[in-house]
Amino acid sequence: MKVTQTPTVLALLAPLAAAYPSWVYEEAAKDPEIAARAESIIKRQEGADAASAVFEPVPVFNAEAQYIDVSEGSGHEWQAPGPNDLRGPCPGLNAFANHGFLPRNGYATIDQYVDVTENVVGMGKTLAIFLAALGATIDGSGTAWSIGGTPPASIAPVGLSGNGLSGSHNKYESDASPTRPDLYQAGNNYKTQVDQFQQLIDASPGGYVTMESLTAFRKQRFDTQKSTNPYFFNGPFTGVLVQPAAYTFIFRFMANHSAEAPKGELSYDVIKSWFAISGESGDYSVQQGYERIPDNWYRRALEYPYSNPYFAGDVTAAAALHPEFLDIGGNLGQTNTFTGVDVNNLSDGVFNAADLLNGDNLACFGYQFSAQVKPDLLLGVLNPPLMNVVSGLVSDLSCPQLQSVDQQLLEQFPGYMK
Repeated sequence: MKVTQTPTVLALLAPLAAAYPSWVYEEAAKDPEIAARAESIIKRQEGADAASAVFEPVPVFNAEAQYIDVSEGSGHEWQAPGPNDLRGPCPGLNAFANHGFLPRNGYATIDQYVDVTENVVGMGKTLAIFLAALGATIDGSGTAWSIGGTPPASIAPVGLSGNGLSGSHNKYESDASPTRPDLYQAGNNYKTQVDQFQQLIDASPGGYVTMESLTAFRKQRFDTQKSTNPYFFNGPFTGVLVQPAAYTFIFRFMANHSAEAPKGELSYDVIKSWFAISGESGDYSVQQGYERIPDNWYRRALEYPYSNPYFAGDVTAAAALHPEFLDIGGNLGQTNTFTGVDVNNLSDGVFNAADLLNGDNLACFGYQFSAQVKPDLLLGVLNPPLMNVVSGLVSDLSCPQLQSVDQQLLEQFPGYMK
């Protein structure tokens, strides 16, 4: 089968033509194996790592360009956080601050977040801008935000800095995290849980963590939280997009790349460094906030930035394997009482559950709901700057436009109201 004979495959490969060098698209277009794999993505039968067949079709590794130098004298050597330095639920952001790629105090601007996520781990610009602006809008001052909790006066103006990432439950941070606890079970949402890290490793036999093992582990965590957390809530933004990001970002941004493994490998030793874990399986321990970029670590190739379409492909692939990931709703104050809401009613008829896996609908649904999140500084008020960012992001997608949201459908869930 030739890709030129399959219009649907061409449509899926189209982002390559705009986003990557022409030779990447040309190689993808003339390779029957890539065409076949791309078609299988459309049919959603390829598995958790399906998207890489489209967005990384030709292996690329450039040691000089991809090496991240964190050695002594590099200016990015690791330092332990000080007593007033902010650290929070995202291991990658904690590591960036510990290496000085972000301000070591843990409070940074939108531009600083965009720069570090683009250049240190290879996130696509549009996705990087969206995530940075979202943090600043709903958890920060509008231009900057904390990777941990509310900044002290020595770091940011009192009352003008927001509550930070650790204070962003059901806004920027979600239930069913891979390594962090659910807020209303543990009283915090930012401390690494060694038992959950062990479960992640147990779900990833053979010495490596993969997209497949992370997706299977996400299913395990999702089911566990339904059965143990009376306040478990799977929101239209935090459940649909934030929760999968917590899993896919682990592999897409933490894997080490090499000539032998240009798409990346995530060994136990590498992931332990990113999560500040020491010891061996069965006897792990953690130093909270001590995350670090591994020595001799090579980022993903910038020829294949982890862009918005790539992320949407990962989200869709996981949801195709486990459709329950798209169940918007939560427990009703007791365990095993998960109740869903009708997506059609929630979105005033713009989306329905049967169509969420078609085209760009899933990404459009999640991104547009992000603009409905209540910001720290203007609780209950929709934020025009964030809505402008969302509009720019979804303009790259074929999106039905969300006009209104029936928030009352979500108010039956204690995990949403809290």
